[in-house]
Amino acid sequence: MTKEINIAGRLVGPDHSPFIIAEMSGNHNQSLERALAIVDAAADAGADAIKLQTYTADTMTLPGAFTIEDPGSLWKGRELYDLYQEAYTPWEWHQPLFDRAKARGLIAFSSPFDETAVDFLEGLGAPVYKIASFENTDHPLLRKVAATGKPVIMSTGAATIAEVEEGVRVLREAGCKDLILLKCTSTYPATPENTNLRTIPHMRELYNVQVGLSDHTMGIGAAVAAVALGATVIEKHFTLRRADGGVDAAFSLEPEELKALAIESNRAFLALGQVQYGVQRAEEKSRLFKRSVYAAQHIEAGELFTKENIRVIRPGLGLAPKYFEELLGKRARTAIPAGTPLSWEMV
Repeated sequence: MTKEINIAGRLVGPDHSPFIIAEMSGNHNQSLERALAIVDAAADAGADAIKLQTYTADTMTLPGAFTIEDPGSLWKGRELYDLYQEAYTPWEWHQPLFDRAKARGLIAFSSPFDETAVDFLEGLGAPVYKIASFENTDHPLLRKVAATGKPVIMSTGAATIAEVEEGVRVLREAGCKDLILLKCTSTYPATPENTNLRTIPHMRELYNVQVGLSDHTMGIGAAVAAVALGATVIEKHFTLRRADGGVDAAFSLEPEELKALAIESNRAFLALGQVQYGVQRAEEKSRLFKRSVYAAQHIEAGELFTKENIRVIRPGLGLAPKYFEELLGKRARTAIPAGTPLSWEMV
């Protein structure tokens, strides 16, 4: 059994409702006012946390280094540097966003993309760190994050099993004691067919850690299904309105969808329960509505029981239906009015 992890006072683990992370990413569209509104909307929708991304275009790449040519990409034709310039969250926004989140009862944290971002986030008192899929092979960054002693959530997208194994080992050797891995498919958006949720329980057993889902599919179905497979953390990109545009808007949830995710994932968690057979206390009254054997007609004393004068009907006040064939051909001990539940004393 994987241990529970305390993230800023919120216990995360298999015995607790899923930890729902609203990923802001670049959906602020370079407006602090909009970013603050996203925090408020995430709180109203029932998320547990709001996650930022801490980088600048210059810490990610160089001008002219790469242009996206993949015809299936949302960002086809965009130069990588310009994309990051549009998507990054100005560092001076982090404090007011952390403050707004705290005021609204949300946990605020971030994905650092280089070591300077870790130092910056430490200054803000970030309670947990997220390693993005494209950084899960950046061992110097992993060591820097692990050295903070804070819990670490690491996505496993676009990584071989050997690379995930190395990442887990590096984090643990560098001091990380509280680790959660996220199953992730690093396509934007992802499809249900390439989500492969059955990996979640396998990964949990393989690394003896909690496992969640970083979900880039549309809607909430995959995320709710992940909870049924034991996911303790769900991360989804979040925006106010997809129609407003932005680098990640196309595969982000809107407020009503995030609210539905929070509700339905918690229902999925509650429904998991435990292995249970037999009659539950809540079902005891319902047993009345099982069937039993009744006199379908008036039966005189000494008369044979037949398929015409006894029937199996609701409610369950008479002999169990399994005795119906055994009763046929036997005689009534006393007169039995129609509508009477049979008992052995009448046979």
